[in-house]
Amino acid sequence: ANRRARRWANVQTAQDTLEGLAREWWDMLHRHATVQKHAERNLRRLEVYAFPMLGRRPVREITAGEVLEALRVPERQGRLDTAHRVRALIGQVMRYGIPTGRTDRDVTRDLKGILRSPRVTHHKAVLDLDQLGAMLRAMDDYPGTATVRGALRLAPMLFCRPGELRQIRWADLEGDVWHFQPSKGGDPLLTQLPRQAMHLLEEMRALNGRSEYVFPSMRGRGRPMSENTINAALRRIDFGGQSGHGFRAVARTILVERLGYRDDIVEMQLGHQVRDMHGRAYNRVQWLEERRNMMQSWADFLDSLRQSN
Repeated sequence: ANRRARRWANVQTAQDTLEGLAREWWDMLHRHATVQKHAERNLRRLEVYAFPMLGRRPVREITAGEVLEALRVPERQGRLDTAHRVRALIGQVMRYGIPTGRTDRDVTRDLKGILRSPRVTHHKAVLDLDQLGAMLRAMDDYPGTATVRGALRLAPMLFCRPGELRQIRWADLEGDVWHFQPSKGGDPLLTQLPRQAMHLLEEMRALNGRSEYVFPSMRGRGRPMSENTINAALRRIDFGGQSGHGFRAVARTILVERLGYRDDIVEMQLGHQVRDMHGRAYNRVQWLEERRNMMQSWADFLDSLRQSN
């Protein structure tokens, strides 16, 4: 009986450490809330920067000063963005530990403003409409593979993150509806695709219908195209000043300022969390009809730019 009690106490102690709690949080919540690659990257950040100094410490006993000491490691390495991300991850773990009885508070809140801020860099985006039209025409004439050309043409139309585009699976598509799981912790989203996107996907199905992915890698079966494919293709058509991620800024600016769509509807389609006046996240079908009309208007607008000289 005493041996069983000691074993149970050891289990409880392991669960109460930062590493034990973090791995439980990751397995129970985080890996289900974001794409696999992003979840694995965040776990690796904790393994490299949090667990060595804090992993065996009971969460309840960890102080803000101890967390700061751990965060100074990536900060001294010049990895300021990583330091801020690790602080946020430790905060999520601690907040998970409050209702589960492992700690009473999130001490990372005491570190707000203490770390140096990383220099903000913006993704390259083409906002001149004539230049945007020229780029769309160049995409249609992309000299590479049909799969890359299809991804290149769909990227500005859907304005999702490049990683989300390249990882679209046929299983995610149901008729003209895309069951979309935004990365970076965004809420699941239903998106009705415009006619132009459906025509393009029909071309891709004839080409890649036997693959798991709409845009599979040409270098290995069972994998999506690489994360650098879109940017490399843009450089090949002499539009290296535009990044795949930059289409999001282009779409947001034009949809709000030129086409007159509401900020919150655009933000939701971008995969950002949008909350109501009570702080509750909207569900995945929120503004479905409005977003359907917006996506069709956006695709039609791109067509008008493509056809203008």
